[in-house]
Amino acid sequence: MKFGVVVFPGSNCDQDMVYVLQSIMKQRVVQLWHKDSDLQGCDFIVLPGGFSFGDYLRSGAIARFSPIMEKVIEFANAGGNVLGICNGFQILCEAGLLPGALLHNNSQKFISKNTFIKSQTSNSRITAAINKNKALCIPIAHGEGRYFTDAETLKKLNNQDQILFRYCNEQGAINDAANPNGSLENIAGICNHQRNVFGMMPHPERAADKELRNVDGKLIFDSILSLVKSY
Repeated sequence: MKFGVVVFPGSNCDQDMVYVLQSIMKQRVVQLWHKDSDLQGCDFIVLPGGFSFGDYLRSGAIARFSPIMEKVIEFANAGGNVLGICNGFQILCEAGLLPGALLHNNSQKFISKNTFIKSQTSNSRITAAINKNKALCIPIAHGEGRYFTDAETLKKLNNQDQILFRYCNEQGAINDAANPNGSLENIAGICNHQRNVFGMMPHPERAADKELRNVDGKLIFDSILSLVKSY
C-alpha cells in the first residue's frame, strides 16, 4: 500500500508518521510538499500534526488553502481514504471534509501528556481491528483540541456512528474527569458520513514503537492495513 504524508511549513510530526508507516508497518511512503499538485498515485493520504503556518488565524486555516489540499479534497470526494491527526484534523475541519471545529482547550493552555481513548465503533478503517472495551494510551499535544459542533450535527454524528474515539480514563470510563480539553461528549476523533475521511486529536504515531514502551497506537495502523488487505 502506498501512503502519502503531506508536509506543510510548520509540520513537526511528519517524520514520525513516515517512520511508523515505512519502518514499522513496512509500507511505501512518499512525502507530499504542500505546494505539490500531484498525489503520486497514493492509496491513503495522511495530514500529520504540527503547527502549519504557525497556527496563524486559526489552526489549519491557512494550510487548508495550500495547493495540495485541492487534490486531497478531490481524492476524498472520490472515496479516497484521508486521515488527519491533531493539526491534520484541524485542517480537515477547516477544509469542510469533516464537520465541526477544534477550539482552544477549556484550560486555555497547551496540553502535552498521555491520555486514554476508547474506540466507539468497529465500522471504520481505522478502528475495525480495535477492541471497543480497551482503553488505549495515546499522547496528545495541542492547544486547540476542544471538539465543538452544533447540536444538530452532534446528533447526526451519534446517530450515524461517526464518532471514532472518546477520551476515557485508564479503566475505560468516559466522564468529565477524563476529558483533557473540554471536547463535546469527550470526542477525540470522528469520520465523515461516507466513512473515508478520519480525524483525531491524539497521536497514534507516537505510540507505535516498542522502543517507546507503548504500542497502543499501532492498533490503528494495523486496523488500516487489515481492512485494505481484504479489498
